Amino acid sequence: MRGSIRIGSVWGVAVRAHWSVPLTMLLFAYGLADRTLPAYTPGLASVAYATAGVVGALLLLVSLVVHEGAHALMARRAGVPVRDMTLWALGGMTRMDRPTTARTAFAVAVSGPLASLLLGGAAIGAAAGVHTTLGWRLPVAVLGWLGATNVLLGVFNLLPAAPLDGGRVLQAALWWRTGDRERAQRAAGRSGQIIGIALAVVGWLTLARGVTGGLWLMIVALFVATAAAAERRWAQLALALRGVRVAEAMTSPVVTGPDWLTVDRFLSDVAARTRHSVLPLLDFEGRPSGVVQLRRLMAVPPGQQQALPVRRLATPVSRCTLAAPDELLTAVLERLGAGGGLPVLVMDGAHLHGIVTAHDIQRLFQRHTTCKNHGTAANGGGAGRQGIAA
Repeated sequence: MRGSIRIGSVWGVAVRAHWSVPLTMLLFAYGLADRTLPAYTPGLASVAYATAGVVGALLLLVSLVVHEGAHALMARRAGVPVRDMTLWALGGMTRMDRPTTARTAFAVAVSGPLASLLLGGAAIGAAAGVHTTLGWRLPVAVLGWLGATNVLLGVFNLLPAAPLDGGRVLQAALWWRTGDRERAQRAAGRSGQIIGIALAVVGWLTLARGVTGGLWLMIVALFVATAAAAERRWAQLALALRGVRVAEAMTSPVVTGPDWLTVDRFLSDVAARTRHSVLPLLDFEGRPSGVVQLRRLMAVPPGQQQALPVRRLATPVSRCTLAAPDELLTAVLERLGAGGGLPVLVMDGAHLHGIVTAHDIQRLFQRHTTCKNHGTAANGGGAGRQGIAA
């Protein structure tokens, strides 16, 4: 996720934090110190509330790491490669390859909410123990809040709405029952859109009654509905590209340009010979060194184009997505998050064999949609004629 930095690792998996995490933790700490803790333990010094609020927010952050770590650990035990975990304003996200079986997908999805529920139960139990043995009301309030928040997090994540964990559980169950992953993903995405809309309505009604928490619920609902729609689109794309190899989708031969040319020379000598908006660059030895977007070159002021090398504006090959011609296109697209996204540079050894752009993928998708619609129309007509004949 853009705007995130690495803060450590858990079980060998990198943990990253989005810039929104400190802001969210600050809001939680403020809410604890200003409202929750004074209501439960009145009469204490402000510094005590502030300290306890910060401790509670940090413990919640650790809880989120444990939640995502449970996903990562279960995935690694099942042989699914895990890239990293990222914490952000609305929780966390663990990037990994897609599980190869419905059973694995179910185990990975359910592990996070179970970890949160276990943490919640442990925190509530600890609060009860501290209250019985020591009677310290401030730690009891912090532990009780932490336990309730983790239980709420676990229950909320079990809602059958992609991209929540419950949506992944639903998808795994439907995948196991139907044997069709994309169909199951579309169903989970549709469920996510419905639940997202329902949560938005509840949030709006809550906000209309003067409860500010309704605004937060509306934000979460918007995220769920938007991400669920993306899940459905990806499922449709994966269905359209099922079985397609990279070599079938790539543009080849592809126009390339030397990375040492200045911007003005590149625009006049290279870009003028192609209609592509993104072009690969080659170094002195003829190896790919990156890709450059023509709109970035066109944005350079004319007075600077003669002195600026085009490689200064390029995305280096280390941040590009690379693929072999015989790879499945869907498997490559799943790796886009780990690389620089589209376009995909198709490599035959150390040499550039072709390129896959967003236009190439859109062309394949439209072809599949057209063929499917024509096939449906033909089958429908046949069924109609059979009915008349009968």
